[in-house]
Amino acid sequence: MNTTEISELQKKYLIPTYAPELALVRGEGTNVWDAEGNEYLDFLAGIAVLNVGHCHPNVVNAIQQQAAKLMHVSNLYYNEVQPQLAKKLSGIAGGGKCFFCNSGAEANEGLIKLARLRGSDKGRFEIITMKNSFHGRTLATLTATGQEKVQKGFAPLPEGFVHAEFNNLDSVKEAVTEKTAAILVEAVQGEGGIIPADPEFLTGLRKLCDEKDILLLCDEVQTGIGRTGHWFGFQAYGIEPDAFSLAKGLGNGFPIGAIVAAPKVADVFQPGHHATTFGGTPLACAAAIAVLDTIEQENLLENTKAMGALLLEKLNEIADQYDWIEGARGTGLMVGLVLSDSALPLQKLLQKKGVLTLATAGQVLRMLPPLTVTPEEIEQAAALVAEACAELDL
Repeated sequence: MNTTEISELQKKYLIPTYAPELALVRGEGTNVWDAEGNEYLDFLAGIAVLNVGHCHPNVVNAIQQQAAKLMHVSNLYYNEVQPQLAKKLSGIAGGGKCFFCNSGAEANEGLIKLARLRGSDKGRFEIITMKNSFHGRTLATLTATGQEKVQKGFAPLPEGFVHAEFNNLDSVKEAVTEKTAAILVEAVQGEGGIIPADPEFLTGLRKLCDEKDILLLCDEVQTGIGRTGHWFGFQAYGIEPDAFSLAKGLGNGFPIGAIVAAPKVADVFQPGHHATTFGGTPLACAAAIAVLDTIEQENLLENTKAMGALLLEKLNEIADQYDWIEGARGTGLMVGLVLSDSALPLQKLLQKKGVLTLATAGQVLRMLPPLTVTPEEIEQAAALVAEACAELDL
């Protein structure tokens, strides 16, 4: 089918929660092709999902082999792959236990439930989150999200969420009450515009939680699985949360989410407290193990740091040429080009030129290439960004 045929079929049979323009039909590494055969550099990677690139042979082989053996069993039974994945995640996290689900929103819902269950005997149920944050689209996680635009029209929203200022420790301290069960925070606000946490902010939150005996929860859905050049975004700050969420890059396109809980809270959930039908299937876990192994084998954490530094350098060189570009910011391969006005025209022009990006928080052009990206691909994308900026400046 061509793009028009695909579009007409989607309009007829899908609920219109999205407004796509391209019909992507094939991918390999950092490249994707549309239904007409046009090639693109994918500097969005499924929104930080395809961390080892499109159709990496290791992941493809793992899925194919596991699919031929055993795809699904209920969590009422053991499956041999799930505890193997949990062991690997616990090892790179420095300890703890895992719960597997299917998405980032589910993982964050689980964090919220865990915190409330732990605090229930003391009347603690409130979760402090940050303004400009993003934690999901379920009723609880969109309420936790510190952006009114995602909450509009869904009132009444669940109670028990308080929003403080990101990178403002005093604001968080003022929000803590006897009802506070946990603080939920991102190491880098992705949907909020690629805004990294200040080191003193995260270390201050850790100290505050210890003093008040409340949980520090980290949303690692976008920053996790190597995206920042560390396995998890919080590791760059030298802190350890009490629990954190994962999804996106964990399965490299195969749906899987996870909670990793430190020993302090690893046994708060007991049988009957939380459950899932599809979480942690042998197929999903096989894909995730292949992802983790590939990142290790191909030294992708170091590549992420090097390629992220190169991308920032190239984007800042472009920014220096225009007064309507404020600069580039980010960490690892989680990078934003900050404009003085809407980033949407630049996103659309880059798409026409063959680079996929995403306008975020109004004026930020978000770039999230696979961790496998090469210097040549960075150079190619930067040249097209420079070309597009020159055209917009006319």
